Amino acid sequence: MSKIKIDVNNLDKYFVKSKLVPAIAFDVDTKTVLMLAYMNKESLKKTLETGYTWYWSRSRRELWNKGATSGHLQKVVSIYSDCDDDTFLLNVRQTGNACHTGSYSCFFNEIYKDE
Repeated sequence: MSKIKIDVNNLDKYFVKSKLVPAIAFDVDTKTVLMLAYMNKESLKKTLETGYTWYWSRSRRELWNKGATSGHLQKVVSIYSDCDDDTFLLNVRQTGNACHTGSYSCFFNEIYKDE
């Protein structure tokens, strides 16, 4: 049974600085950063209520249930906010690939490596 530690009808403290909050999805099984998306109050509430990730699509300007059409779902294990309550870390179990390119993670373009 899920344990929501906050009141889903009182999420205002996370949206004081902005209506959109960065949300980092991290796969708890593979220890991989999967993606960065944005959440608004409604997407956070739907995520808390359903146990699956919902984001706000800035390009489509609509709510987006990750994996609803592709089947590449993100089951939420836990959610943390940072010290300023303006970024979320979503620990998830990823089904399939997280990236729209077909890659498992959105972070595959290496730009620097100290060897």
